[in-house]
Amino acid sequence: MEQLTGIGKIDRERIAAIIRGTKGTISVEEASGILNVAPTDAAKMLSRWAKKGWMSRVRRGLYVPVPLESRTANVPLEDPWLIAERLFAPCYIGGWSAAEYLDLTEQIFSTLIVMTVQKPRDRSPRIKGSAFMLRTIPEKALFGLKAVWRGQVKVFISDPTRTILDILSNPVLGGGIRSTRDMFTNYIRSENKNLELLIEYSERLGNGAVFKRLGFLLELVALDETEAIDQCRSRLTAGNAKLDPNLNNERLITRWRLWVPENWKRKHQVD
Repeated sequence: MEQLTGIGKIDRERIAAIIRGTKGTISVEEASGILNVAPTDAAKMLSRWAKKGWMSRVRRGLYVPVPLESRTANVPLEDPWLIAERLFAPCYIGGWSAAEYLDLTEQIFSTLIVMTVQKPRDRSPRIKGSAFMLRTIPEKALFGLKAVWRGQVKVFISDPTRTILDILSNPVLGGGIRSTRDMFTNYIRSENKNLELLIEYSERLGNGAVFKRLGFLLELVALDETEAIDQCRSRLTAGNAKLDPNLNNERLITRWRLWVPENWKRKHQVD
């Protein structure tokens, strides 16, 4: 465990200047510009401060300041959202992480879902004790987002309708189809419900399985939404999809061209 050790007046002034001039994370380039020193010198300073416990290295060339009240540099990230924005932009917080923030679920998920244009090798990194799940999307799929402020940093998150679209497109992002259904039900009952926009977003995303899952779930939890159900029916693509690719989908709902588990077949009253 790295213990904090003393530093001189000049170093304290430099660290204070860097913290004032940055927004939660500190890169070598930022430190170089703020201190008006060469990048190599800035890198050496940051590395030295990290060894002394005044900075915590996140990744090569990126640091976060250690809180003054901490007795060690081995501290968890204060806000993983800031790290996500810094490391994986262009990106947004989505899936169950967005659902938590938007009060679409009461479940607590320990992993932060980040939808990114980048193609990282490690899609499940663990950084300073925080777990991330990374999903690559095309740049054209960066729509249906809203900005939220985390301190001085603007981070993008999927809006309620886009959040539902993403978990319908890939139920893994909702924690599986059961929790996806619960999030969808909460969305339907909330003031954020906008099925017209959801269908518009779904067309824009271009994943045919979304309309099959959406229509099926609408008949399951909101049978009175006949217009939206009809619109899903009119947009069915060829072939059969799976309600949840991670489950044993053994029964076909021909009406929706959707394979579902046996117990979901029994739940579905319209075939």
